[in-house]
Amino acid sequence: MGKNWSAEYTVKKGAVSLQLYRRCKESPSLSQPKPVLFLVHGSSFSALPGYDLQVPGKSGYSMMDRCAEEGFDVWTMDHEGYGRSSRTSSNSDISSGADDLEVAADLIEEETGIQSAMYYGQSSGSLRAALFAQRRPDRVSKLILDAFVWTGEGSRTLSKRKEGLASYLSSNRRPVTRESLHAALLRDDPERLTVEDEVPDALADAALKDGDSVPSGTFVDMCSKLPLVDPTKIQCPVYIMRGEHDGIATLEDIIAFYMALPNNDKHFSMIANSAHIAPLGRNRDRFYQMMFFFLNLTPAH
Repeated sequence: MGKNWSAEYTVKKGAVSLQLYRRCKESPSLSQPKPVLFLVHGSSFSALPGYDLQVPGKSGYSMMDRCAEEGFDVWTMDHEGYGRSSRTSSNSDISSGADDLEVAADLIEEETGIQSAMYYGQSSGSLRAALFAQRRPDRVSKLILDAFVWTGEGSRTLSKRKEGLASYLSSNRRPVTRESLHAALLRDDPERLTVEDEVPDALADAALKDGDSVPSGTFVDMCSKLPLVDPTKIQCPVYIMRGEHDGIATLEDIIAFYMALPNNDKHFSMIANSAHIAPLGRNRDRFYQMMFFFLNLTPAH
């Protein structure tokens, strides 16, 4: 894979500075814009560890590069309190994340001329992306929800996570450790069958460069405030992707959300031998084949 074109931007959400990252196969052109794909990160690490991961001796782990090579103008950002964005007193909950996406969408329109982009969200990032699509249907042309949860009913991951709710409520930041970052990949796969051996440490090494804590808001929301999204208010085509072993939501919860979506250009896939973070798994090539099929689908007439 060759060297792709990259750029970085800083935008303001009031007094908060938000850091954005952009990747294209070649220098973008305003006269011939490429389709814009925005990647929305989850709870426990910022944009670049999740979407531009470099694994020593391995290839294909940078989602930004994979999507750029496919022909997309790829954007992502560090949400408030994460990565290189402002560290504030906010707990950076799901609603705040959707506010961040509003500011980012304005910048994307300025830089590309494109008002309505495609969005991919992973885990709590899928909640941020879905809430933004609900609020701003004019800004979202397609939506991918990966490792999504709707009501949380019956979720084994959230049932365990709720044991720490008092701690998440007591502080707007929560600690992250090498072990907790490994768990994001391995909690549903203790035998490490879905993940190559080098990946958990590579993810932890990258994420811990940002420090040993992250905002607690998404954990509070997912443990005590679900549902946060109304599927009947999401107008665009939607693709729900789920790893076979993912414990964040029951299949019944996901299918109920899927059934309530009003646009019949909707899709659901179970990814065999994958857990919570499919793009960092052994079967990531299958994940991308499925993702690009949806993103490249000709619009229905």
